[in-house]
Parts: sequence; C-alpha cells; structure tokens
Amino acid sequence: MSETRPESDVEPADAAAERTKPHRRPSPIGSRPLARPRTSPAALAPNTARSGHATAPVHRVSAIARQRRRVALLALAGLALLAAAMLAGICLGENDLSPARALNALFFGTGDRGDVLLVGRFRTPRVLSAVIAGAGLAVAGAVLQRVARNPLASPDVVGITGGASLGATAAVALGLAAPLTPVAALGGGLCAATVLGLLAVQIDGSQAAPRLKGGISPTRLVLVGLAVQAGLTAAVNLFIVRFPAELASSALHWTTGSLYGRNWNETIIGAVTMTAALTAAFALHRRAAVLDLGDDAAGALGVRPGPARLQLLAVAVVLASLAVALTGPVGFVALAVPHLVHRLAGPPTPGTLALNALAGALLLLTADLVAQHALPLDGLPVGVVTATLGAPFLLALMARQNRPDPRTAR
Repeated sequence: MSETRPESDVEPADAAAERTKPHRRPSPIGSRPLARPRTSPAALAPNTARSGHATAPVHRVSAIARQRRRVALLALAGLALLAAAMLAGICLGENDLSPARALNALFFGTGDRGDVLLVGRFRTPRVLSAVIAGAGLAVAGAVLQRVARNPLASPDVVGITGGASLGATAAVALGLAAPLTPVAALGGGLCAATVLGLLAVQIDGSQAAPRLKGGISPTRLVLVGLAVQAGLTAAVNLFIVRFPAELASSALHWTTGSLYGRNWNETIIGAVTMTAALTAAFALHRRAAVLDLGDDAAGALGVRPGPARLQLLAVAVVLASLAVALTGPVGFVALAVPHLVHRLAGPPTPGTLALNALAGALLLLTADLVAQHALPLDGLPVGVVTATLGAPFLLALMARQNRPDPRTAR
C-alpha cells in the first residue's frame, strides 16, 4: 500500500517555482532588488537640447552643410566681383568708356566704330586671357600642393613655369606659328616636371623626413624645384640675349608675365585647351580625396596611389603650361590662391576647387588692372605686380611653417 503524505507536507507549486529561480543578491539599499529601467529608442538617443552636444554623424552633417553654404556664398560674391572687374577691364583705358557704351559695342556692335574696335579687338581678349590663365594657375597650384603634401609647392616654385617659359621662348626663337606656342610650352613644362621627378627621388633610403610613395620627399621636391627653376630661367635669358633686337624686347616683356597684345586666336585656343584641362582636374578630384587618406587606405579602396598621383601631377603641369603660354610666367597666383581659399572655405572639395579657379581669375585680372591704371608706370607687366605681392607672402608662409606648434610645445 502506498504511503500518503499529509497535505501540510506537500510543497506548493509557487514555492517550488520560487525555489528553482536563481538566487539574487539583495540590494545594498534594502532587501528589495533594483528594478531594471525601461528604455526606449528615444531614451537611448542623446538629448541634444539638454546636453548641448550632438552626435558625431549629426555634427559631421552640419559641418558639411555649413561648408557648402559658405562655399556658395563665396562663389556668389566672387562671381559678382569678377563681373565687376571684367566690366572695368573693358571700360577703362586711355579712352574710358561708360558701361553702356562698352556693353553695346561688345554684344551688339553698335555705337562708334572706334568703340567697337577698341572693345572687341583689344580689351576683351586681354580680359578673357587674364580670367583663363588665372583660373588655370590657381587650380594647378591647388592640385600640386595637395599631391605633393607641401604648402610651398606651386608651378612657379618647382620649375614647371620655367620649363613652359623655355618651350614658349624657343618657339618664338624658331619662328613657329602662334598656335604652336601652347604646344611648345606644354612640352617644356612636361620636360621640366620629368627632370624634377628624377632629381627629387630619394636615393639614400632615409626615413627622417616624411616621404611620398615612391621615395620623393616633399621638402626635397621644393628644394630641387627651386634649383630647376633657376636653371631654366637662366636658359630663357640666354635665348633672349641671342634674339635679334626686334624680338628681344617683346620676349623680355613676355617673360615677366604680360597680357599685352593678346588676340582672339590665342584667347580661343587657350580657352578650349584650358577648359579641357580644368575638366580633367575636376574629374580626378575623387582620386585626390582618396589619396588624402593615405596610400594604404587608397590601395584598400581600389585606387593605385602611383598612377593616380601621376595623373594629378600631369594635369597640374598641363594647366600651368597652358597658362604660361597665354600670359607668360606669372608668379604668386598658384602659390597664394589655394591658401586663401582653404582659409576662407575649409578643406578641399569640388566646390573649393571651383573657388580656386574663380579666385585665381579674379586675382590675376585685378593685378592687371592695378598694373594698367593704379600705378604711375605705363605698361607695367602684370607679373611684376604679382611678384611684388608674392615675395612677402612666401616669406610669411615659410615663417609660419617653421613656427613651433604651441600645442606640442607644452
């Protein structure tokens, strides 16, 4: 017979379930355990109104939006200033014209025949040449400084301008046709860039200085470029000395950087070729942005650093050479404009690259107006004005680079 347990000895179901639960340590505040707080997605998100700080993605988006607004405002202001400078360029001269007379002569060919001839044949090609060359020089400087990772790198510092000047001067000495002058300047610029790259390659394997992939030190790049520029300038002067008397004066005037005597054929050729080179620079901007992440990261993203950097350098050489073929070796624009745009608009983007072109055009055209009308000297080359501005800027930039960082000096 089975033994029956008394009802009082039977364990209740609730007690059995309670006994099987894991033991919880009592709260130090009391015997009652702490309840888990209920959270929601809204509660998990930071309260920006209370904390005053946004999340990193929101902060990044807002920073990008602010930069885009700033670039748009700067572009509008630059376009307005450039339009005013272009209007001043076709109105001012030995015979000043009112804006209405100048615009009628330019767009409609109405009014006095002298006005039509003066505006259409002489002043407008000069103004457009300044805009085209300034845009090309500024974008060339921005691309070169970004690829070389050196703020002192510019076509007029590293010898590219000197090579283009030598090619164009040789074309004049050989009596080549005017359409071949840009080709000769481009060939000279490419030769100078090749010599610069060969001389700047590190051969000692030293890791003391930061280097580009392939062993090119940014510091050595600038130092070798200065030597190449000096040698090419001496070669140009030798050509000028050997010129006949009738060519020596005009060639010497051209080598200082001048917009005098530009015609429609030179302006149209420069506009077409410069537009193609600027289009290539904008098309390669994405690769430049990937290279900014470092060579290892660029390789991981599918971009080969060597060919990409070579393409960007080739575009910079083409831009600078075409500008030199149009205006002669004009300094300061390619060096200073990228720094000014970076300070005003922020890190490089396609918008800031367009701002470089706009600022370069405005700077070179303004310098030409100053050389023509603001200074007492008649017929002063624009290169003299830009060089006068560029010398103190270069010294200030070098002093700033050598100044120790106060954050690391502590």
